[in-house]
Amino acid sequence: MTPFHSDEYYGPVKRRLDTESEAGGRMPRGKKHFLALTSAISLLSTLAATAFISGSAADISPAAAETAAGWVKYAGNPVIGGEYGTCFDVSVLKEGDTYRLWLSWRPKQSLALVESRDGMHWTGPPKIVLGPRPETGWEDDINRPIVLKRADGYHLWYTGQAKGHSWIGYARSADGIVWTRMSDKPVLSPDAAWEHVAVMCPHVIWDEPSKLFRMWYSGGEQYEPDALGYATSPDGLIWAKHTANPVFRPDPASSWDQHKVTAAQVIKCGDWYVMFYIGFRDSDHAQIGVARSKDGITNWQRHPANPIIRPGQDKWDHDACYKPFAIFDGRQWLLWYNGRRGGFEQIGLALHPGESLGF
Repeated sequence: MTPFHSDEYYGPVKRRLDTESEAGGRMPRGKKHFLALTSAISLLSTLAATAFISGSAADISPAAAETAAGWVKYAGNPVIGGEYGTCFDVSVLKEGDTYRLWLSWRPKQSLALVESRDGMHWTGPPKIVLGPRPETGWEDDINRPIVLKRADGYHLWYTGQAKGHSWIGYARSADGIVWTRMSDKPVLSPDAAWEHVAVMCPHVIWDEPSKLFRMWYSGGEQYEPDALGYATSPDGLIWAKHTANPVFRPDPASSWDQHKVTAAQVIKCGDWYVMFYIGFRDSDHAQIGVARSKDGITNWQRHPANPIIRPGQDKWDHDACYKPFAIFDGRQWLLWYNGRRGGFEQIGLALHPGESLGF
């Protein structure tokens, strides 16, 4: 396989415009321009504070106004996409010296796998590992994965979409490549009033003390869900939704996430559960924020510097920054996200030195 060249210019590619992609993806509604970001920290200050992240000044983005709270976009962005069409909503594991990234590949309506030694340069083309299954009635399009590795193998929860609705399915694998679906039916369906027609974007962790899988998921509309719900399961198949769902909602007083909050990743960090999420000011413009909670359910505290990842004026992520997935590698945080300009999404990377996120 050949590597992605993340510093190469990729010309615009039209998004797949079939019925299900339009129903299940982020189709631009008009050609609005994102507000120009006018404040910037000097390039020299940015380099002095963060040059150790990648070891080269050429790898550091000078556009400090595109980030906050110590985050810096990788200057080689986007790192995945281009000739492969829209790639979005990822799940990442670091296994030894290798990063393994499962992505949603819109042209193939499938989940695919790429690998990397540094989290920046990825093998390609993506290898499809789970494809659509229209005969089930809910898996015309497969996307938005979360992969969890335990001693008993790999566990995958994913979004299945069909007929303007979304559900969540479950599969298992011994190697992260060959997957076996654990049910022909969804393991989570939109049956609560606030979930409307869609549950999607699962994130799952295993809680050893309680012997439970814990899931945070998005529910609501098909074109961008509205809020975040929470559920638990002893086996990954049978889930109990929290009675107080949704557990995280838009903030009506906010200028950037007052419309919708979706697509959470939740990580246990010391005594806190830290959540990276998407906030929408309207249906077409999104940025990335972070919040924390003592129990992962109640009393979420939004970071005072939110949003931490913001669109870049006239760049590949000009209109929206979606679906964060972060890993702390012992030295720094690496956060992958989807950037959209017009109808085309690609995957980029942001970096943060040290473990403290500055709450």
